[in-house]
Amino acid sequence: MKIILLSVVIGLVAGLLGALCGVGGGIVLVPAFVTLFGFKQQEAIATSLAVIIVTSLSATVNSARSGNLIDWKIVAVVGVASAIAAWFGTDLMRSMSNQTLTRIFGVVLVVFGARMLIKG
Repeated sequence: MKIILLSVVIGLVAGLLGALCGVGGGIVLVPAFVTLFGFKQQEAIATSLAVIIVTSLSATVNSARSGNLIDWKIVAVVGVASAIAAWFGTDLMRSMSNQTLTRIFGVVLVVFGARMLIKG
């Protein structure tokens, strides 16, 4: 029961941040899965990506209702490119150690977070 309640709370936080900031999977789910559920980094990443499908679909449908928030041409081009890179990226991810993935993840968060704070 505790894991279900914890999963609901994590999902609520990730969904809200995803809708407000376009983040949630990497910033909320991966660390939560590793820290709270004891997942290995690879398992946390893969599970987060699966959750993002549901989160993204929900937020996209709600955003599309306004009629003009989404640039579908960009979605098509970036989506195809991202899908191709993600396919090969998962192979790369599986070949890396959890420690290396955790370090890469931490560096990416710090670099992008610092850049956002500085550039505003």
